Amino acid sequence: MHALPIAVVDDRRFDRHRSEEQHPERPERLVAARAGLASALPPAEQVEVLVRAVSEEEAERVHSSEYLARLQRMLRTGWGHIDADTYFCPETEEAAWLAAGGAVELSRALLHGPARRGIALLRPPGHHACPSKAMGFCLLNNIAIAAADSLAQGAIRVAIVDWDVHHGNGTQDIFYEEKRVLYVSLHQSPFYPGTGAPEEVGAPGAEGTNVNIAMPPRTGPPAYGEAFRTIVLPVLDAFEADLVLVSAGLDAHFRDPLAQLELDADCFGAMTTALARHVDGLGHGRLGLFLEGGYDLEAIEDSIAAMLKALQGEELELPTGPLRPVEQEALLRTTQTVGCLRS
Repeated sequence: MHALPIAVVDDRRFDRHRSEEQHPERPERLVAARAGLASALPPAEQVEVLVRAVSEEEAERVHSSEYLARLQRMLRTGWGHIDADTYFCPETEEAAWLAAGGAVELSRALLHGPARRGIALLRPPGHHACPSKAMGFCLLNNIAIAAADSLAQGAIRVAIVDWDVHHGNGTQDIFYEEKRVLYVSLHQSPFYPGTGAPEEVGAPGAEGTNVNIAMPPRTGPPAYGEAFRTIVLPVLDAFEADLVLVSAGLDAHFRDPLAQLELDADCFGAMTTALARHVDGLGHGRLGLFLEGGYDLEAIEDSIAAMLKALQGEELELPTGPLRPVEQEALLRTTQTVGCLRS
């Protein structure tokens, strides 16, 4: 197997975003992610992507100018909370603007070279950040900013697959009326933030570009494998995106303290393999992973390593096995919704 060069976004300034009190979204998450990176990807096979702050123009493609100004004013007050979950410190503004800028630079590296596959180890995460609201540990929507920039850079269609255990309500809101962006989310339900029903399919004129697969608690790898085979990959095949980006949250891992799903590192590797095969089948090979949630350090390290090996070409097959009735029902609900839109 010939190792593929992998674009990598990382910056120690992301670590400066920290809470005054104990919090699951902590700098040690990136220490674990870097350990996974080091174990799976030799430095000679990494393509460093330099990080810079997101520009006003780039951020305003997905966030209102009023929100960005209000957020900056708040972040410059020192230490505090935006809501019960979402904290900030004196270094948060720099970290958040760098994370969003790093996301843009990764998507550009995949579109224009020098690599076709990549990973961004970002903090703070982004997929809950709405056009005018921060929430769920998220301030700027990193992956949405990257996707919007890809369209501005000439991509015709962009797909976002979100397997964070929480529904990416911010990403859905941002692109709900945008038929050039396909958003596919697999998430635990019922769960925070309470969005992501299969019936949320996109606004009029963009129906079918928003696909939600709401998984019940205790869902394991076989159901995710079946979801990919019967829903995710067929929808992606039909959409034919020029670039596939992944909100690669790792909190659906069975070790995670904040959720109740039962995936393992091999499942994350298998889903990455499936997406790598998809983009290779389209002929462009462009696939980028963006770290979102995931709060158990061992799970982060193991899952990052598995995903990176898959990006390099090591193949893991999607899990198979019997499904519980509640898992079958969850998949059927989305399958019927997608089927109705196609008929």
